[in-house]
Parts: sequence; structure tokens; C-alpha cells
Amino acid sequence: MLNVFNQLPELIAFVESVECHSFSAAARSLNTTPSAISKRVAKLEDRLGVRLLQRTTRSLNLTVEGTAYYERVSRLLRELNEANDLVISGGKPRGKLNSRIQ
Repeated sequence: MLNVFNQLPELIAFVESVECHSFSAAARSLNTTPSAISKRVAKLEDRLGVRLLQRTTRSLNLTVEGTAYYERVSRLLRELNEANDLVISGGKPRGKLNSRIQ
């Protein structure tokens, strides 16, 4: 079993690359270089033994495996962020509450 905690930088790079549609945009978002993002994603693919992204000079496209992996990993990272936000806010509700009276 892979130690997922050692993979966090790779997982974040993968999800950010998908959401930004490029290594360059992901690098800007994560304050690093496109080369570092590309290497992290390649390392993740190597560890998993599967290609997650099809790369061209102009775009990134998810493979079938990449799509399934992205859906699970992005959800987990989002939940981790929400857990952090909950603890930081002291468990107090945050955000907007919309109500409608009929």
C-alpha cells in the first residue's frame, strides 16, 4: 500500500493541473515552476503505474483512469480543506445562509 501522505504534493499538483488546464497555470497557482508541477504529476503516474493525463504542447486531457482518479482525489482534498477551515473557525458556521419564505 502506498503511503498517501508522502504523495500529497503530487496529488495537489495533479488536481491543480486538471482544474487549471495546464502545468503553467497550476504552477502560478501553487507558486512554483511548470517543470516542478510536471515532475510531480509524472512521479504520481509512475507510482500508480498508470497514465493520468494525455499531454500535448497545447493542452492536458484526462485519461479514463485520470478522470476516475481526479474525481476521488479532488473530493478528498476538498474535504481536507473543509476540515482545516472548520477547526480554524472554531467550529462556528461560516458563509452565507440563503432562505426563502413562501
